[in-house]
Amino acid sequence: MVNSGKARAHTNIALIKYWGKADETYIIPMNNSLSVTLDRFYTETKVTFDESYTKDTLILNGQAVNDAEAAKIHRFMDVFRDLSQTSMFAYIESDNYVPTAAGLASSASAYAALAAACDAALNLGLTGKALSRLARRGSGSASRSIYGGFVEWEKGYDDETSYSFPVEADNWEDDLAMIFVVINNKSKKVSSRAGMSLTRDTSRFYQYWLDHVDEDIASVKHAINQKDFKQLGEVIEANGLRMHATNLGAQPPFTYMVDDSYLVMDIVDQCRKAGHPCYFTMDAGPNVKILVEKKNKQAVIDALHKSFKEDQIIASDITRTGVEIIE
Repeated sequence: MVNSGKARAHTNIALIKYWGKADETYIIPMNNSLSVTLDRFYTETKVTFDESYTKDTLILNGQAVNDAEAAKIHRFMDVFRDLSQTSMFAYIESDNYVPTAAGLASSASAYAALAAACDAALNLGLTGKALSRLARRGSGSASRSIYGGFVEWEKGYDDETSYSFPVEADNWEDDLAMIFVVINNKSKKVSSRAGMSLTRDTSRFYQYWLDHVDEDIASVKHAINQKDFKQLGEVIEANGLRMHATNLGAQPPFTYMVDDSYLVMDIVDQCRKAGHPCYFTMDAGPNVKILVEKKNKQAVIDALHKSFKEDQIIASDITRTGVEIIE
């Protein structure tokens, strides 16, 4: 018996950050987060289950993955085998249409697409909520890539209660875009996983961060409801900076920011003063993401081109399309 399914999922960028796990095994976060889903960057994954296979195989962008990644995929596929009561292994073909240099979490779109492809191949008929929970088991941010537009990830307290859901925006997403400034694509000295654990366990600023996340989420949802770009931008900038401040309070302290990160922040400030509102955010790396209304996108790109090369600047619209079965 052969069962196959193919799915596409887009990556997302957190506007209100997920930083720190309450449960490492099930990837339960310490706080709620809220993201936007990106049109330009996505993963397509085909999964084939066959009784003749003797192991799980992942071919990523035409190449077999290393043993560590293969072991991680095998553990993730066990979740679907348990759910569907099958013992079949799978052959997985995955293509990432995500520039690795952009500082994007391709694991978000990758595990969302894989979860949906498994659902299709095994005829499970899972809801978006269930897919979100299962994608989370591979990568926390994948929980949010099940949906398009604005998406909130409810932290929950166990496997059943930690999942994502769409935030109604009355199609406001269609007016927005995100610009990526690629500063450094070298390996980070402190990985995202290590950074989360270190700040959670040692940072004197971490509790302050947690104490203000719910307030930030509420403010962002109010801004979305009112289509108030200024409020949205001010909140996401402050939230991102507070997340990075927790790293400076860790023992030992560390930072993902570099000189060019601060240069981009300064350019964003200059654009605002020139009448082109835009707001920055950063994840666990030096690259900067800028949220902007489409009507001001080119003006901001032009300002960035004065200091950065053309191939360092990548723009994407926001998509309202969630994960979809394509074969």
